[in-house]
Amino acid sequence: MGDDTVKYLLPENRIPRAWYNVMADLPEPMAPVLHPGTGRPVGPDDLAPLFPMACIAQEMATEREIEIPEPVREIYKQWRPSPLYRARRLEKALDTPARIYYKYEGVSPSGSHKPNTAVAQAFYNKEEGVKRLTTETGAGQWGSSLAFAGHIFGLEVDVYMVKVSYVQKPYRRALMETYGARCVPSPSTETAAGRAILEADPDSNGALGIAISEAVEMAAQRDDTRYSLGSVLNHVLLHQTVTGLEALEQMDMAGDQPDVVIGCAGGGSNFAGLASPFVGRKIAGQMSPRIVAVEPAACPTLTRGRFAYDFGDTAHLTPLVKMHTLGASFMPPGFHAGGLRYHGMGPIVSHLLHLGLIEAVSHHQLGCFEAGVLFARAEGIVPAPESTHAVKETVDEALRCKAEGRSRAILFNLSGHGHFDMQAYTDFFDGRLQDRDYDQTALDRSLAALPDVAAAE
Repeated sequence: MGDDTVKYLLPENRIPRAWYNVMADLPEPMAPVLHPGTGRPVGPDDLAPLFPMACIAQEMATEREIEIPEPVREIYKQWRPSPLYRARRLEKALDTPARIYYKYEGVSPSGSHKPNTAVAQAFYNKEEGVKRLTTETGAGQWGSSLAFAGHIFGLEVDVYMVKVSYVQKPYRRALMETYGARCVPSPSTETAAGRAILEADPDSNGALGIAISEAVEMAAQRDDTRYSLGSVLNHVLLHQTVTGLEALEQMDMAGDQPDVVIGCAGGGSNFAGLASPFVGRKIAGQMSPRIVAVEPAACPTLTRGRFAYDFGDTAHLTPLVKMHTLGASFMPPGFHAGGLRYHGMGPIVSHLLHLGLIEAVSHHQLGCFEAGVLFARAEGIVPAPESTHAVKETVDEALRCKAEGRSRAILFNLSGHGHFDMQAYTDFFDGRLQDRDYDQTALDRSLAALPDVAAAE
């Protein structure tokens, strides 16, 4: 086949008809979600003010397959099935015997994997008579995706965007507004949570935990409003498994199976979306790939955090979930991969790491951007800053193959393009981009403030 990139496409009728629920196959059950007041497991009524009942049922579901509603599949057809590529030009550039594949989710309307769940959540909310959605966003991929989905179903959408990203990525904000959403820099003066943060730190860059607090607070004020989350929770990660299910079939088309599966990880949605179906096969003994979550060294939740109960937001408005966490008060530095600046990790991803079914590594942003530029020059696609973390680990793995003289199949999720993130690349080329490290003292203080239930674990 020479040095050209090879594309594997599935026909429209091969869009999965059901999402895969890895909860059904876990060798040990996950810890329950707890009510912060009573310390007891939450029930559907506890979550009803925030989410539609269909999503609550999926959050707690244990069946292996959950049917994708036909209206959702019809919208998926605009960009799904997404392509799988064999990156032969990247292989040549690295002079590696590795076989590199990437699943490309940047073909969606908003340019990332996020519409896979945004469309589903908007559908379920519309079905239950909801008129308005509130949410948070880091880099803007989630906010723009929910704005897109909300408009399709006639829902108002209010997005609280982490302030550092609001400033760094004005075109993401413009895209949200183009789709009809309202975008507010967080922390804001619109909520008690935002005002409290600004009183303590008027120059706060914000964080996903703060933006979540603001969105949850606003949702709780109106009966016609619900909160929508773009990562972390079980039902969100469930919706993303269309990616991995398609990739399983596409790898069969390629006549290959991955020895290593890689995805960047902030809250866990794109990583789990690709990895979960492969984890299921691994649990069943049908394959045995290494599965690697890649996170930023400046916000190293899996590699430096504690596996404990914690709040999902800064203002402690959410239930307690057991996850790898840096503490809800942790404030990561303002690096460019805004979608990875979250203090916690999805409970499913955290549990898979705890069970030893996946691995985790972290990388600094300069090395990630170097890998992103290398990939763009070889494959022609500019990765989003978040996705460069997966590219970096893929490059490192391919170079290990070269050093060892071994050929391994590497599959990674290119979760979005970087067309709205070119300022980050400009900063990189101009030498203005720096590796950012977290404050160890601040991290220690944040971990010391974990809820009492964590100390009792």
